[in-house]
Amino acid sequence: MKKFLKIALSVVVVAIFIGTFVFLYVKSKPKQVAYEIVTPAIADIEKSTVATGKVEPRDEVLIKPQISGIISDVYKEAGQPVKKGEIIAKVKVIPEMSQLNSAESRLRLAELNYSQTQQEFGRMKQLHKDNLISKEEYEKSELAMKQAKEEKETAKDNLDIVRDGITQNSASYSTTMIRSTIDGLILDVPIKVGNSVIMSNTFNDGTTIATVADMNDLIFKGKIDETEVGRIHEGMPIKLTIGALQGINFDAMLEYISPKGVEENGANLFEIKAAITVPDTVKIRSGYSANAEIMLNQAKQVLTVPEGCVEFSNDSSFVYVLTDSVPEQKFKKQQVKLGISDGIKIEIKNGIAGKDKIRGSKKDN
Repeated sequence: MKKFLKIALSVVVVAIFIGTFVFLYVKSKPKQVAYEIVTPAIADIEKSTVATGKVEPRDEVLIKPQISGIISDVYKEAGQPVKKGEIIAKVKVIPEMSQLNSAESRLRLAELNYSQTQQEFGRMKQLHKDNLISKEEYEKSELAMKQAKEEKETAKDNLDIVRDGITQNSASYSTTMIRSTIDGLILDVPIKVGNSVIMSNTFNDGTTIATVADMNDLIFKGKIDETEVGRIHEGMPIKLTIGALQGINFDAMLEYISPKGVEENGANLFEIKAAITVPDTVKIRSGYSANAEIMLNQAKQVLTVPEGCVEFSNDSSFVYVLTDSVPEQKFKKQQVKLGISDGIKIEIKNGIAGKDKIRGSKKDN
């Protein structure tokens, strides 16, 4: 029994030794690496950059009052179209007491003077009829009466302006009626009935009654990094996508590049503007976020390979061309001249042909 156990133990030890030897041999044997094979393709390559920004009207007009007072009526609201000269709101004038008293006093004096000159003219008219005075004296009396009447009308208009901000003679041009200065769409009406408003002057910009813009003339306003601003120029075509309008691309034309950059979050950015072509069937709102794709470079129908197939060394670039696949893959390192890249595929100007097969990424074992 002991002899049997010794023999069995010896067999186990030998088996372990042989198994370990085989394992180490297999482990030390180099593994055969297999690669994906890529065939160069003829394709278009476009190199572009994307600027983020917003869609805005080219011009937004701030409608301000020509007189200070209180808003008594608001006739329009945001989102409504408006024509040039159309009334948006009405201002009620709150007169200053000193000006009001002065205007009332001026009118009373003018009325007294007019009444006196009327009586004087009546007497002079009768004397002239009786040939007791000369025609010259009669005409002077008539002129004095007309001047007194004109002064009375002027004093009355002045009182109306101080008290109401309007006269009967100029009702159609009333400064109390706040009118749009352009045809367009009302974007905002920040005032309400009862709000105090101030006219624009040297010391104050004045209260904004409404913001009006022509929504048929829109621009994209965005920013681009300094690393790419040198490769764009006015007149370049742009493809615009608006986040709120999925599946629609808009054509635009770059028309402005800021000469001065602004630092934001450590990056130096330059403002750009582009005129947008909007179809009549599409409605765009002011302030929509948008992305502008600007074409920096492109190549049509050129030989391309995936950019991952290219190996870079110093100032040179290489690909590996398949020379044999049996019993194992063999490759030849081939220098190539590159063109533009879109980050996925890259142009090969020379060094390989379209029939060559190129080493790609490793296959999973």
